[in-house]
Amino acid sequence: MAKFYTKITSRIQKFIEAQKIFFVATAPNSGRINLSPKGMDSFRVLNENRVLWLNVTGSGNETAAHLLENPRITVMFCAFEGAPNILRLYGTGKEIKEGDDSWNELIKLFPETPGTRQIFDINIDSAQTSCGMSIPFFEYKGEREELNDWAADKGKEGITAYWAEKNQTSIDGLPTKILE
Repeated sequence: MAKFYTKITSRIQKFIEAQKIFFVATAPNSGRINLSPKGMDSFRVLNENRVLWLNVTGSGNETAAHLLENPRITVMFCAFEGAPNILRLYGTGKEIKEGDDSWNELIKLFPETPGTRQIFDINIDSAQTSCGMSIPFFEYKGEREELNDWAADKGKEGITAYWAEKNQTSIDGLPTKILE
């Protein structure tokens, strides 16, 4: 049954670190809610109320656009192996891009990843665990390398051109400010 926490406990942190996939949800003041699956070695718990998520180049840049207008963000983890559990982290986020003051310090916490776009710095207001007994079992077979291969083939200049073409506005036309 659901239980709320005001911080990320050591037990919650261990659960987060064991997961291979998580989901991120944001919403502008009006328009579409975005809910996206995320993977790779891209999530870090910094302390009881702060996490980071390394975001890589993709087809859209909804989170950046939404957080500029509405900083609320929810991150959800589900246990697909072992004991049933669902974890939601509720908080507010902000985007950190290369060139921002804290970029050099924070990027060191992640492996070098082709197509890195930004880091989202999230202050956690509360965490909620719930049973997850209806979530099916899935077997982890490994990471997909297609996105890394695509980004490596494009190179830094190609990625920047892709941002200019595909990542400057959300699907609802909100600015992402990716190139500012």
